[in-house]
Amino acid sequence: MISVSIVEDDEQIRKGVQTFLSRQPGFSSEHVYGSIEELLKGINQGSIPNVIIMDLGLPGMSGIEGIKLVKEKNPDIDIIVFSVYNDPKRIFDSLCAGATGYLLKNTPLEEIKEGIELLAHGGSPMSPQIARKVIEYFGQPEKKKEAASPLSAKEKEIVVGLVDGLSYKLIADRMDISIETVRFHIKNIYRKLHVHGKAEVISKSLRGEI
Repeated sequence: MISVSIVEDDEQIRKGVQTFLSRQPGFSSEHVYGSIEELLKGINQGSIPNVIIMDLGLPGMSGIEGIKLVKEKNPDIDIIVFSVYNDPKRIFDSLCAGATGYLLKNTPLEEIKEGIELLAHGGSPMSPQIARKVIEYFGQPEKKKEAASPLSAKEKEIVVGLVDGLSYKLIADRMDISIETVRFHIKNIYRKLHVHGKAEVISKSLRGEI
């Protein structure tokens, strides 16, 4: 029996995936969560699944942070990212954090099931668009990869917060820094990217240009 937990803040999507998987022979999906914080509480209480299907743009802690925390304490849990985002940065941050698969939210339910079965046989399920970006990334010259972004690690983290729709205060809370420090970094981000507002930053991030 493959036990699957789902972390998704959209109740309709969450229930749809859970209901489908619960009806499949050899699958169980008893635990679903709306945030990473809820997931971690469930795991601490003993609800440890074989597989977690995880959104990235979640309220509170981001999915990428959640992947890191789960894998640190429970390295045997497989995590499949389930997201609308297909930008290279988010894909590779997720994989580096420990995700073992990456499916886009337009993936049919039957293919989600097949992806979980692939995991059980040692594979890594990926939507075709995601697999293509992974191949393109590893086909790049090393210098091109290194020069891909002019931003520092902290600046990239702030961009992730902007893409996730967080306010300056929530970004500050997530990174444990002051709002003034966030504003300082954002000014530098605008300068380095030659943009004039956060909408342009988000657009560049979603196009994989950061």
